[in-house]
Amino acid sequence: MQPIRALVIDDSAFMRKVISDILNNDSRIEVIGTARNGEEGIKKARELAPDVITMDIHMPIMDGMDALQEIMKDNPTPVVILSSVTQEGTAKTIQAISNGAIDFITKPSGSISLDIQTIEDEITSKVFTASQVNMNKNKKIKKLSAKKPHSILESSYDKTVVTIGTSTGGPRALQHVLTKLPASFSAPILIVQHMPKGFTKSLANRLNTLSHLHVKEAIHGEMLEKGTAYIAPGDYHMTVKKVGKSMAIHLTDDAPIKGHRPAVDVLLDSLATVKQVNKIAVILTGMGSDGSKGLIKMKETDSKSTVIAESEETSIVYGMPKSAVHTGYVDYQLPIHEIAELLVKLMK
Repeated sequence: MQPIRALVIDDSAFMRKVISDILNNDSRIEVIGTARNGEEGIKKARELAPDVITMDIHMPIMDGMDALQEIMKDNPTPVVILSSVTQEGTAKTIQAISNGAIDFITKPSGSISLDIQTIEDEITSKVFTASQVNMNKNKKIKKLSAKKPHSILESSYDKTVVTIGTSTGGPRALQHVLTKLPASFSAPILIVQHMPKGFTKSLANRLNTLSHLHVKEAIHGEMLEKGTAYIAPGDYHMTVKKVGKSMAIHLTDDAPIKGHRPAVDVLLDSLATVKQVNKIAVILTGMGSDGSKGLIKMKETDSKSTVIAESEETSIVYGMPKSAVHTGYVDYQLPIHEIAELLVKLMK
């Protein structure tokens, strides 16, 4: 197999060298060029046609945000953003992911991270995963058939909870779904997006400005309200508990599940124990299998639960949805742009 051809864009000579060395140390990857800023990066991308690009956000002459827009317009290429955990850095990272970047890597100690080698495995793993993404998959989408939606409220309970689990490609997928739901949507939505501490709040804030719903980072102990989407904070598992006739969010710092905290499985496990509530679980794009064990437990506890998975045609990474489908418990498999419409129909 030919090695993945990578282009490294960073204004720091030290970071360019260390990231290039990390990638070249992986036999699957070959760094074919580097660039000092966004303007030079665009030129190198055109000349070299890399399979994947790593790019810093903050650079002189042209920053990563502007360069990303040009690359996506000129010749869409998988891009992995390198970011620092600052208020500006997290907000720009979420914007970059929403504008076409596949994933991001958090620099462990700021713009010039002398300890960048401590996350060597994360860098190579995310670059390899990003290189496998088909950037043209959204251009031609065939409509998948699904059984006719039925109203879950006619024959079931008077309260409904919707959960959404996602990972790589999630911010864009969540934007597709949440922005198409009306303000009158009559259920709370609990969201687990694999994302580190500091970034989930920026994601919630961005989605809140774009959506008719109220989107927020979840707070321990708050009661669920319809028309509100709650995003699990990075580094905390999110569960839901019945409190009288209402439901409340419970956050924990229990051990990560398969490296994830928050984990979709933890949320769905907790929802499975809640009785006399309609349950809808949505599994969107993401690497791995998080969510599959939880939805099995949810379905086996309450067979009336509904499970929706994003189809391969639109999944940036068809890992989590594929694993969900393989459980045999997925009721609907749809491209991302049809999921919100189905959720609305299920609530009628």
